[in-house]
Amino acid sequence: MSRHNHDQDVAALRAFNRLYTRRLGLLNPRLDQSPFTLTEARILYELAHRANPTAAEITRALGLDRAQLSRTLKRFVDKGLIETSEHPQGGRGRPLSLTKAGRNVFAGLEKNTRDAVGALLDALPPGKRSSLLSAARAIGQVFEDSPAAGIVLRDPRPGDLGWIIHRQAKLYAEEYGWNGDYEALAARILADFVPSFDRTHEAAWIAEIDGRIVGSIFLMRGDKPDVGKLRLLYVEPEARGAGVGAMLVDACIERARAVGYERLVLWTNSVLVAARRLYERAGFKLIDETPHHSFGHDLVGQTWSLDLK
Repeated sequence: MSRHNHDQDVAALRAFNRLYTRRLGLLNPRLDQSPFTLTEARILYELAHRANPTAAEITRALGLDRAQLSRTLKRFVDKGLIETSEHPQGGRGRPLSLTKAGRNVFAGLEKNTRDAVGALLDALPPGKRSSLLSAARAIGQVFEDSPAAGIVLRDPRPGDLGWIIHRQAKLYAEEYGWNGDYEALAARILADFVPSFDRTHEAAWIAEIDGRIVGSIFLMRGDKPDVGKLRLLYVEPEARGAGVGAMLVDACIERARAVGYERLVLWTNSVLVAARRLYERAGFKLIDETPHHSFGHDLVGQTWSLDLK
């Protein structure tokens, strides 16, 4: 990545952070009309949602300085909001819990926070609200540093095919520098697929995570009655590594077997390394390679085949 692009990315994330903290009122010295700072409110949240945690557990969960947490807990004890139980380890090893007064205080804070966020969401039109929530889920998945869960495969709906053409053309342009010829090719493939769609021999899958399209794949008829074609596989960058691609390929293979194809073939290019690895793991074999000039580049086209018998 160039220094220019890096600086632009940093500036974009900082701009988002400034907007986010202002709109949610996180710059206020007290959170949601409460006597607590944001950090204090987060500590109360952990105490309310963990079973007798220790100070060490809260330190790890929130990434706080130990001294800072110790001072905050002391203030909570002085106000009668928390209590500690004796523990053989003593000190920070003592389990913590909210008192009745602490639970009441947290309930009030929770209500104010819910009301504030609810008011922000209610002020948005449905389309913007949906976009905001999808983006929030995506950001959460990125920072959780774990594979995305809840992958759903469904049939295409109106508007999906145009979206797939758009996303594939955009991604291949960004990642490989391909020109508009690929977009035209994908559009022709799907334009031919729709009017001649044969449900007994063809299928299509849209992959979603939390309602967001993250990939697709198509099973189409081949040049011979006993041969099917796997086409237009793609996975969104943020969903790669989560098992989306493997799930799509497996669904296509399973359906190809079920409809009676004896062989499943696909055409790809050698530069699409991640896709090729998926095909290899699924059992496809490379049967042909041919250099060609397409999409503005010199490429090596590859034909892969899977025996389904």
